[in-house]
Amino acid sequence: MPATYSQDLRDRVLAAYDRGMKTTPIARLFQVSASWARRVKQRRRETGETGPRPRGTPGVRRFDRVRLAELVRQRPDATLQELRDQLGAACATSAICEALKVMGLTLKKKRSTPRSRTGRTSRRGGRNGDRSCRT
Repeated sequence: MPATYSQDLRDRVLAAYDRGMKTTPIARLFQVSASWARRVKQRRRETGETGPRPRGTPGVRRFDRVRLAELVRQRPDATLQELRDQLGAACATSAICEALKVMGLTLKKKRSTPRSRTGRTSRRGGRNGDRSCRT
């Protein structure tokens, strides 16, 4: 993600517009894109704001973590989507996952395949590559 331009640069670009300069010369002078210079000018005209907008997500969790922990204790095998649905939360399943990580609740993996019905396929205590019958 590119860095945010400084307030000083924004002020100098806007001052150049105020002096009557056109967009292309301003962009060349300050080594910025013409579209960025136009957007700074447009934003000041429409909203009065000249500073950079906040970046990133707000990081707000819109669900009760105590209730989430309770749901996990009641049903530890529930999926993230099931937990979200039970909470009635309007958030991504990744937010539920992050909350569980912060709370120290981890996923317990189960075997995904059933055990072999025929039993072990190698001798107990046998070494790899060891032949059972020597000639």
